[in-house]
Amino acid sequence: MRHLSFFYDKSNFGKLIIIIGILLAVPILVVPFYPSDGKYIIDFLIPSFFSVFLGVLLCILLKKDDNETQWLKILQNSHLTVLFAWVYGFFAGAMPFFISGELSFVNALFEAVSGWTTTGLSVMDVTTTSPIFLFHRSFMQFCGGLGFVMVMVMFIQGKQAMNLFNTEGHPDKLMPNLKKTARIILMMFIILLCIGTISYTVFGMPVFESLLHAMSALSTGGFSTRVDSIGAYNSIGIEAVTIVLMIIGTTNFAVLLLIMRRKYKQVVRISEVRFMTFIILLFTIIITFSLFYEMYRNLGESVRISLFNVVSAISTTGYSTVTYNDWPPFTIGILIILMLIGGGIGSTAGGIKLTRIYILLRATQGNLIKRISPARKVSAPYYYRAQGKTPIEQGLVEDIVGFITFYLMIFVTGTLLLTLASGSSLMDSMFEFTSAIGTVGLSIGLTGPYLNIHSLFILMVGMILGRLEIFIVLIGIYSGVSLLTQKIRQIQSKMHL
Repeated sequence: MRHLSFFYDKSNFGKLIIIIGILLAVPILVVPFYPSDGKYIIDFLIPSFFSVFLGVLLCILLKKDDNETQWLKILQNSHLTVLFAWVYGFFAGAMPFFISGELSFVNALFEAVSGWTTTGLSVMDVTTTSPIFLFHRSFMQFCGGLGFVMVMVMFIQGKQAMNLFNTEGHPDKLMPNLKKTARIILMMFIILLCIGTISYTVFGMPVFESLLHAMSALSTGGFSTRVDSIGAYNSIGIEAVTIVLMIIGTTNFAVLLLIMRRKYKQVVRISEVRFMTFIILLFTIIITFSLFYEMYRNLGESVRISLFNVVSAISTTGYSTVTYNDWPPFTIGILIILMLIGGGIGSTAGGIKLTRIYILLRATQGNLIKRISPARKVSAPYYYRAQGKTPIEQGLVEDIVGFITFYLMIFVTGTLLLTLASGSSLMDSMFEFTSAIGTVGLSIGLTGPYLNIHSLFILMVGMILGRLEIFIVLIGIYSGVSLLTQKIRQIQSKMHL
C-alpha cells in the first residue's frame, strides 16, 4: 500500500480535487460508441489534467510545515474543505461545456451546478446536444448524489475522513469501518444502476438513454435526453421503473442496506418510511381528484399522472410526464409543498427532508397534548430510524426548528428576488425557486436558454444552499473568514515585531 501513501497527507482538499479531475475524464468513455464526439476529448482532458495537477500540488504543499504554506492550512477545516471542493467542482464541471463552445460561461456554470447538486434544471437544448455532453450531465448527477467525500473515502481514508463524511450530509455509518460504508453504498448504487438500465431497455428505451435516465433517477437528479422528459416515451412500464428508481434514490442509504439484507420488519417500523408512504398516498389522492374534475376527466389517467408527479416532487427528482402550464393553481401549490418537504435524510434527495418534518410535527403534537394534559404528565417522544428507536430530544427539535426557519427565510427571499429579476409572476417564481432550493428540477417553464443572468445566479445560489443544506455553506464561509482574519493578524503581528 506504499503507492497510496501520498494520499494520506493533510490535504483533504487536494485529494478531492484529484477525484474531481478523474471524474471529469469519465465521459470520454462514450467516444468509442459515438466516434463523432472524438473532437470533444480535449475539452474534457484540459480541466481533468488541470484538476489532477492542482490536487497533487496542494497535497505536496500541505505536507510542509514551514511558514510559507501556513495560509494553505485554512483548507483543512472540514466545512471549508467540503465547501471549496463543491465550488471547485462546479467550475471544473462547467469547463467542458464552455471550452467546447456548447454554452456561454454562465450557462455552463448553471448546467454544472444543476448537475452536481442533482437539481435537473437545464438551459441546454437536448435535441442538439452531443451524447458525450448528455452523459457528462447525468454522470455529474450520479456522482453528486453520492457526494465527493464519499467517493474519496472509498479509496483513501485519513484522520478527518469521518468529519468530512458527516459534514457533506451523510449521517449514517452503515458499517464499523468508514471505507466499507462508502464502498457498500457505491456497490448498492452500481447494482441498482445496472438493474435500472436493463429495466428501461426491456420497456423499449434505447440503451444509452436507459443508462442516463437510470443515473439521474437514482441520484434524484432529473436530467433527461428528451425535451418532454419521461412523458416523451408515453410508456406505463418506463414510468413504473422511474417511480421505483426515484423512491430508491430518495430513501436513506441505511434503509436501503436493511432492505438488501431482507430485514423488512425493521424497515416498515422506520418513521421516515411510514411518513413518506403516507404523504405519497395522501397527495396522490388529492391531486388525482383535482386533475379529474378540472382537466382530464379520466380517472385512470389522473391517477397515473398524479402518482408519477407526486413521487417526482417528494423525491426531488424532477422528472415529469406532462407540462404544468395548464394545471390548477391549487395543484401547483401542492407540488410546491411536496418540493419543500423533500426526500429522505441521508439520501441523494434534497428539500427540508422527511425526518425533519416528521419530528417537527411530532414536537408540535406533543406541545398541544402538553397544554391540555395534567401538569405532572411526563412524555418521552421517540421515532424509529434505521439504527433503531431514537428519543426526540429538545436539542434535536431546536436544531430542526433552526434549520427550517433558515430554509423558509431563504425560500421567501429567493422567490421575491427571482420575481424581481425575471419579471415573472409570484407563483411561477415560487415554483421555480422551490425547485432550485429543493434540488428538484421541475420547471413551470421559466428556466431555459434565454433566462437572464441575474435569474440564473439566484437559482444557482438556491441549488447550492439546498444541496449543501445551508449550514455547511454558512459555517464554511464563517470559518474561512475567521481563519483568514486570524492568519492576517498573525502576519501583521510578526511584521510589527
